[in-house]
Amino acid sequence: MLKILGKAPSINVRKVLWTCAEIGLPYELEEWGAGTGRPVPTPEFLQLNPHGLVPVLVDDGNVLWESNTICRYLTGRHQRFDLLPPDPLARAHVEKWMDWQATDLNASWRYAFMALVRRSPDFTDPAAIAASAAAWNRQMGVLDAQLAATGAFATGDTFTLADIVLGVSVQRWLSTPIDHANLPAVRAYHERLRQRPAFVTHGATHP
Repeated sequence: MLKILGKAPSINVRKVLWTCAEIGLPYELEEWGAGTGRPVPTPEFLQLNPHGLVPVLVDDGNVLWESNTICRYLTGRHQRFDLLPPDPLARAHVEKWMDWQATDLNASWRYAFMALVRRSPDFTDPAAIAASAAAWNRQMGVLDAQLAATGAFATGDTFTLADIVLGVSVQRWLSTPIDHANLPAVRAYHERLRQRPAFVTHGATHP
């Protein structure tokens, strides 16, 4: 059985749990991280992931880290070509949105989220919070334009792995107390995702 090291509230762990649910994979969630009694920066954990971050996947003795990579691996190993197509161009369209989520989108929300949701004492500058919220809305506007064009999901009419990583990000945006830009396609997308039981269980449970 797959072993996933992390904790369910983590946005990156939720990507992996949602992917497992869509594929129908059984797994064991071994709780690691703040509040679990197993802090990640321990020698034991750092042997698995030198960056000290969750999730970590252990599959038949093989270890992987980086949530988007884990999701790609699981869909590829189980030949879920509906989620990650084998055609190079179709796959690239899915992966570009996954990479954008992990880079430009994540970078935009970090300060505002840490200040307003995590209440971190290291993120208290009002100007930086406002700048982060504005950048976050701009990036979400990019997604809104794409969703308005497709009328359904990130890459077209069908649900793919891109929608898993973007779906948890949309949930975070909607759940964070900022002034949200008027993005009707994003809100409609969120409602569309809520029709999927795996999103309700794993994607919509935490910010």
